[in-house]
Amino acid sequence: MLSRLSRPRVLALCGAPVLALLAVAAFAPLPYVLAQPGSTANVLGHDKGKPVITITGAPVRETTGQLRMTTIVATAPSVAVDLGQVVDAWFRTDRAVLPKEAVYPTGGTDTEIEKHNVAEMEQSQETAVDAALGYLGKSPDRVKVDLDLAGIGGPSAGLLFSLGIVNKLDGDGSGGDLTGGRNIAGTGTITSGGDVGPVGGVPLKTQAARRDGATVFLVPKEECAQAQAELPDGLRLVPVTTLKDAVRALVALEKKDGKVPSC
Repeated sequence: MLSRLSRPRVLALCGAPVLALLAVAAFAPLPYVLAQPGSTANVLGHDKGKPVITITGAPVRETTGQLRMTTIVATAPSVAVDLGQVVDAWFRTDRAVLPKEAVYPTGGTDTEIEKHNVAEMEQSQETAVDAALGYLGKSPDRVKVDLDLAGIGGPSAGLLFSLGIVNKLDGDGSGGDLTGGRNIAGTGTITSGGDVGPVGGVPLKTQAARRDGATVFLVPKEECAQAQAELPDGLRLVPVTTLKDAVRALVALEKKDGKVPSC
């Protein structure tokens, strides 16, 4: 025998499975990683007591100011991220929710990905040396550059490494320092030919840069909009597409006699 159910009873019965699904989703692992501003490092300075950039075979200038490469810190691919963590991070400006494949496109275990990131950094360093020496017209057979920065993975420090080499060898090209004594930060991959590429995580990197005292941030031009979205107060964005662009912009900023590009 069937009986008529009241509306509240029907809603309660229908809603129970939905609530159960939401409860499961709240604790089920999701295909995302959580990221936040990471460390920065002055490539003109020292890391663990050793100079980040060591040059032999050519005169090296004394430098002033700082050129800071920036990083983000993301949860490892093996770390489960649940709905509550995603919702919390979504409403915070110092956190980001990113698709796991965007941060770890190669897949694999934590150890395998760490090795891959280290290999990318090593390749980025070699490319940065080629770009800087090519820009200055110096032969890698005569000028040797060693880069030493521990604990950092990925290719996004390429631009800053190249700028650091240029500054140590040539400065602004007329006796001054490329930084103009400023604390300058930035990010961007680089090719041997000096082209600057996007990196991701720029809003978090600008926060790391400002936290560590930077007043200027060099950003790949195609990531200007992302950088502007959460730009910290007191940080000036300078978009670049090539190493030559970056050098020209910094010289104009230093000498105050040229147009400095902006996003």
